[in-house]
Amino acid sequence: MLAATTNYAAVVRPLQALVMVVSILFFARVLRVAVVESRPVEGTKRERRRRRVALSLEFIEPEDWATQRVAVDPALIIGRSAECDLSIADTYLSSRHARFALDDGDLTVEDLGSTNGTYVNQELVKGRVHLEKGDIVQVGGVLFEVVR
Repeated sequence: MLAATTNYAAVVRPLQALVMVVSILFFARVLRVAVVESRPVEGTKRERRRRRVALSLEFIEPEDWATQRVAVDPALIIGRSAECDLSIADTYLSSRHARFALDDGDLTVEDLGSTNGTYVNQELVKGRVHLEKGDIVQVGGVLFEVVR
């Protein structure tokens, strides 16, 4: 009977120690994850880079204005009217056609109820649309590319 007790203690004691070590490691990992998750969220590198260099618009058409850039800071209204920030004599433009805005480094476009609509990458704009570098924006007969 004494041999069975000794054998049992020889097996159970190391297992108890192993369970304790695994439990401590598990709780240490849970604590580390909790500390990391409780830190404030910072922007990704892409977001930080975008905020440093603002997006702007570069004319594609009309060809006379090709490669000219238009800065959007903080907002820009395009249309035929002389009251617009960028007035262009184009028969397909409404008097107040579209509004471009720069919000925290993000460039957006919004149609202002124009007759012919505003398009981003050949899709009609409904509401406010977020723009990315390389997007093509059509406002009346004017084409812009979004650039840095």
